[in-house]
Amino acid sequence: QVQLVESGGGLVQAGASLRLSCAASGRTFSSYAMGWFRRAPGKEREFVAAISRSGGSTWYADSVKGRFTFSRDNAKNTAYLQMNSLKPEDTAVYYCAATTRGWLTIGEYAYWGQGTQVTVSS
Repeated sequence: QVQLVESGGGLVQAGASLRLSCAASGRTFSSYAMGWFRRAPGKEREFVAAISRSGGSTWYADSVKGRFTFSRDNAKNTAYLQMNSLKPEDTAVYYCAATTRGWLTIGEYAYWGQGTQVTVSS
């Protein structure tokens, strides 16, 4: 199993940037594809971004494409979500998750962190 801990959330103004981190412990980090998800109050969970085991491939939801960048450092057992040009609609709790299976399939993500709050004021 892998344990995940997110950090880096906070309160920022629209247009600002934040970088979220997801630190992993347990099994070999490079065995897992990673995903970032978010849940805003009163809304369904949204699949935001995903990255392959090696980091060579990424996927982004249309809502964040061009503004968010997902990366990973397998030597440091950490994944990062760089969020630029933040908008109030990006306000949510952000979760990182890991999978050993289909990295573009939400249901395949078996391991989840506790979440970190991102609040973007207008």
